[in-house]
Formats: sequence, structure tokens, C-alpha cells
Amino acid sequence: MTSGALDKLAGMDELIDQATFHMTTFSIRAEMVAKGFTVDLNKALVFQVGHLGEAYEEWVHIPIISKEGPRFFASDILEFFTKTKWWVVPLVWLPFICWLVSVSLQRGLLPPHAALALAGGVLIWTLLEYTLHRFLFHMKTTSYWGNTLHYLLHGCHHKHPMDRLRLVFPPAAAAILSIPVWTMFKLLLTPCVAPAFFGGSLLGYVMYDCTHYYLHHGKPSNEVAQNLKRYHLNHHFRVQSKGFGITSPLWDKIFRTYPEPKTAENSR
Repeated sequence: MTSGALDKLAGMDELIDQATFHMTTFSIRAEMVAKGFTVDLNKALVFQVGHLGEAYEEWVHIPIISKEGPRFFASDILEFFTKTKWWVVPLVWLPFICWLVSVSLQRGLLPPHAALALAGGVLIWTLLEYTLHRFLFHMKTTSYWGNTLHYLLHGCHHKHPMDRLRLVFPPAAAAILSIPVWTMFKLLLTPCVAPAFFGGSLLGYVMYDCTHYYLHHGKPSNEVAQNLKRYHLNHHFRVQSKGFGITSPLWDKIFRTYPEPKTAENSR
């Protein structure tokens, strides 16, 4: 491995070390800002975090670096459905994507046009990925149920970024979120194009979830993947108000939310 690659990997390790520093140095501070309420990490978290009120925003962005995830619910049944292994995502969705493309072909869409529809769906997904991450997953909340919902959607990932079993979306939750997307495509596109286009957006989602998992737990050996990992870890541990893309920084650059190196250094 070249010295440049080693330097980049060392930089990634530095981001993790910084996160550990934040956790140990500011843990007392996190309790203080809760205004009388302290989250007990040894108990189920989901129905605790809402009580933090305005302090939730600060608490949830002080990461705990551990491969062992927290307990969400006291109920073993509910707890089971919060955990998903990364390979479940392609296992569930790739056959469905193939079926959607076949539906478009059966309805008369030519193979080249189906390929274009699939690619268009992937591109649209990258915009959805950016939009959801920026405006839904990073919404500001202070109410009990707002904090609770945010923690379930995305807050848990920022609090425990190395939790392997809660890094990808459970298929049931993804299916629910995909309903309005399918409805929109069905209204805007022709009956033969809509299934393949929707399949492309789902393919983009699969690429997103698998890429996201790899960026946290993989060890990239090429420059492109190393830069993408650095870009994502920067979002977690330095500039959480920027860097909302996962599979690509395209929309961050278009909408000027790409964290520049100087910004990243100043935010330490």
C-alpha cells in the first residue's frame, strides 16, 4: 500500500479517535444539558430520549463508539424487528427490482428504454437520498414524540454509528417509505415506464444501504472509496450540518452543502 493511502487510512482512524474523545470528554456535559433528566444507557432507550426535550439535539450528536448496539425496547419482540443484517437488503429487494423491470418489458417497453428508466430511477434516488437525509433525518425536534421519532429514524445511527445491526433500514420500514414514491411515479409516468423507473429507485436504495454499511465497517483500498469514507465520517464526527450524500457527494456540491476541508478543520 502506498504512503498516501496509509495517510488517508490514518486520517480515518483519527476521525474515530476524535469521536471517542467527544464521548469521554463530554459525557458529563451531555447529562447536564438534559435539565434534570439523564438517559440510562443500560435500559431501553427509545422511550427515554423524548424526555430530553431541547437537550436531545446535543445529546444525540455525541457519539458512543461501540460495536455493541443499545437496547431499543423492553419487549423482545419489538427489539427483534429493529435489527437487520446488511445482506437482507439486497436479498429482499433485488428479486423485486428484477420483477418490476420484467413488468415494464411485458407492457411493451423496449430493453434499451428499460435500461434508461432504470438508470433514471437510480439518479432520482440519489436526490431522494440527499433530501431525506438533510430535511427528514436531520430535522430539529424538541417535543417528546418528535425526539422519539427522530431517534428511531436516524438519531440512533448518530448516537451509535458503529451499531452493525441498525445501520440498514429494516425491509418493512423501507416498504412503507416506498409507497409514496411509487404513487408519485405511477401518477407522473406511463404504465410501461413506471415499474422500471421505480425499480431503478429501489436499486439506488440498495446501493445506498450497502454502501453506507461498507463506509462504516469496510476497509477501502482504492482512492475513490477512501475519499467517500472520509467524506461520510466527516459528516458524523466533524460537520454534521453538511455532507448529506452517502453514495455520492453530487447533490452536496450542487446545493453547496459539501464540507470544504477548511470548514472541516475549523469545526474540530
